[in-house]
Amino acid sequence: MEEKKFDIKSLIGFTLIFGILMWMMYSNQPTKEELAEKAKKEQAEKEAKTPKSVAESATPVVQSTDSTAKVSPEALAKLGAFAYAGTLPSAKDSTTLLKNNLLSLKIANKGGYISEATILNEEQFKKGSGKAVQIIKDNNANFNLTLTTKEGKVINTKDLYFEPKFTKEGKNQVLTMQLKTGENQFLEYRYVMKDNDHMLEFSIRTQGLENVLNTSKQPSLEWNLKAYRNEKSISYENRYTEIIYEFEGGKDDYLSNVSDKEDTADEVTYVAFKQHFFTSVLLTNTPFKTAELKSDNLVDDDKIDTVFTKNFTAKMPLEFKNGALNYDMNMYYGPTDYKTLSHYDKNLDELVSLGWGIFGWINMFVFIPLFGLLSGFMPYGIAIIIFTIIIKVAMSPITYKSFLSQAKMKVLKPEIAELGEKFKDNPMKKQQETMALYSKAGVNPMAGCIPALIQLPFMYASFQFFPSAFDLRQKSFLWADDLSSYDSIYKLPFNIPFYGDHVSLFPILAAIAIFFYMKMTTGDQAMQAPQQEGMPDMGKIMKIMIYLSPIMMLIFFNNYGSGLSLYNFISNLITIGIMLVIKNYVVDEKKIHAQIQVNKTKPKTESKFQKKMREIMEQQEAQKALNQKKK
Repeated sequence: MEEKKFDIKSLIGFTLIFGILMWMMYSNQPTKEELAEKAKKEQAEKEAKTPKSVAESATPVVQSTDSTAKVSPEALAKLGAFAYAGTLPSAKDSTTLLKNNLLSLKIANKGGYISEATILNEEQFKKGSGKAVQIIKDNNANFNLTLTTKEGKVINTKDLYFEPKFTKEGKNQVLTMQLKTGENQFLEYRYVMKDNDHMLEFSIRTQGLENVLNTSKQPSLEWNLKAYRNEKSISYENRYTEIIYEFEGGKDDYLSNVSDKEDTADEVTYVAFKQHFFTSVLLTNTPFKTAELKSDNLVDDDKIDTVFTKNFTAKMPLEFKNGALNYDMNMYYGPTDYKTLSHYDKNLDELVSLGWGIFGWINMFVFIPLFGLLSGFMPYGIAIIIFTIIIKVAMSPITYKSFLSQAKMKVLKPEIAELGEKFKDNPMKKQQETMALYSKAGVNPMAGCIPALIQLPFMYASFQFFPSAFDLRQKSFLWADDLSSYDSIYKLPFNIPFYGDHVSLFPILAAIAIFFYMKMTTGDQAMQAPQQEGMPDMGKIMKIMIYLSPIMMLIFFNNYGSGLSLYNFISNLITIGIMLVIKNYVVDEKKIHAQIQVNKTKPKTESKFQKKMREIMEQQEAQKALNQKKK
């Protein structure tokens, strides 16, 4: 009986336990939603264990802005790992603005480069229309890096989207543009804009791309600019629009500014796309091993080709170091102004055409400081006039010596004419006697030429200084609305070859002044200069130059900057005035004649030059006599 009771109780206990378990299992049964989630998870684990294609396994699975779409097979096939950049929120045509009080830049997501560069504020930075000068706008510039992936795909960064990130470091604005292949793998452009500065810090670097890029293939950096016309005269502007570059540790050179040209240079440290008064410059701390430079002239007819001046292209290879790119550079967008450019101490003052050798020195150490001082406290037109007066007064002693020499030659003219008549059948003897007369009288026939030669560098320096003087841009004086361009007073209904379709007044005034100046100087010299045997008649040539020089001035300067024409007009006017004063109040021909007569009585010691000339003439005379004797 006890054993039976045990069996019944055990059965009841097992039944209760089973019931409780069944109830627990029922109450913990998963919902339909939980079952669906579990099934989705199991499917994902199953797919993860399935082998993928090479393209799929090499590229991360990413999502676009709607968090559902994956990288397209077409993008993968074309761009490989760089297809990742196209799925980011930055993959759209938008720009980021960097702006200080001098410069406004827009950097595009697509390509990561500057898509718009505008010069701000200063009146002289504007076009004649009053609009601000835009060096870059409407896709006239490109900045592209050509890369090669390990799969052999060629990537052009100008076609891909960078991710922008704007920050500030003190007063500096910092913009990083990253072309990504993953969250921490990218090519980066970094722009740093400072306050009150036209110069940017710029760098190119890569991070984590060692397994993406083929580092045995050199990346190629290509910079292109199709230069817009900014000035009133496109032909005048185009004359000073050119590529200038520095290479091999400080040397500088340029491509022709009048025709299509290309060149190659080594160890290049900067390339400048100069547009007369405005310049874009790319500088690098690590020299480009080589640079291929090309300039295409876009102005065949300045009546038709009125929008662009030249198309500039520069191609430079970059080098990987330890599998990465790392270049620290600078970019400059601003005026081609000597004071501004020399401030950077990077040899950028070479962009301003001041002339070579002594001409450049005159501009750097005389013209620029003096004109800068004067224009600092007076209107620019008045500053040109005062500047010219100071230069001409400083050179008046040279003018005096030149005129004194002419006066001496004039006093000796009757005696020279007498010798010419006496030895008219013996030119060699006439020349010997003429030179002897000069020696006795203490007159150097070349003395009138030497002062003119001394003044010549100053004249040539002015031809370089005024077209390069940025300060004259948009500055008016009298009827000239812009001293850096021509001063048109009448628009012609037709075009005259070499002259143009307008009439400029300052060149007319300068031509009249140079006519009277040459009449006073060249005319006297032409009458006094004795005809030399076997030499062209200098008298006739000088007479022709009296009329030819003003005509050349009139034609040549009609399209030049009015500041230069004003300088030449005032310069010749002052010279005429100085010579009239010297002639009427300083030089006394009677005293000169008396002094020459005294000089004739004094013993003279021949200079080496005079002795050599006498010996040569004596030898020629002896040879001539020998030849006649043989005949």
